[in-house]
Amino acid sequence: MSVRVAVVYYSATGNVHQLAQAVAEGAASRNAEVRLRRAQELAPDTAIDANPAWRSHVDATKHEVPEATLDDLDWATAYAFGTPTRFGNVASQLKQFIDRTGRQWQAGVFHNKPATSFTSAMNRHGGQESTLLSLNNVFYHWGCIIVPPGYTDPLLYAAGGNPYGTSWPSGGGEGPDEATLAAARYQGRHLADIADRLRG
Repeated sequence: MSVRVAVVYYSATGNVHQLAQAVAEGAASRNAEVRLRRAQELAPDTAIDANPAWRSHVDATKHEVPEATLDDLDWATAYAFGTPTRFGNVASQLKQFIDRTGRQWQAGVFHNKPATSFTSAMNRHGGQESTLLSLNNVFYHWGCIIVPPGYTDPLLYAAGGNPYGTSWPSGGGEGPDEATLAAARYQGRHLADIADRLRG
């Protein structure tokens, strides 16, 4: 049985979406089966329409990327979760999806499965690390094996050297640069490699 990676994320204007795609590419490069899934959008249209980049991203991805389901979590043998930073914490859209996992948690679906996290915030010190730690708190409760990138490859330094997970400061208005996308691909490869080792 091959490694099966669920990359589950929420993205408003597209930065975390780009990171998620890169993580998925990295895992797939290790011959893992990958499901790229987005959390359901919960914001009202009035809020989305007030930000043209948000509306554009919602419209561009609503048919391109399937919504995450709990079946995706049952299917996977490894997890990568991504979220924008919301006051140093997980976006409500992704949190709402996570909060629905009681059945999986009680059944032990997550036990000993590797998990990793990634994020984006407006500022370099805008709560990216605390957001990743917040996601990791979920993984502790699930009984997962947390797989951070650490400082395990020199390419991570070019992306800012965040040992907790790939992160992108989006305040300049541009999407993730190539160094950051390379770090995200590495994180996906690293997750798949660890998952492969764990399955023996």
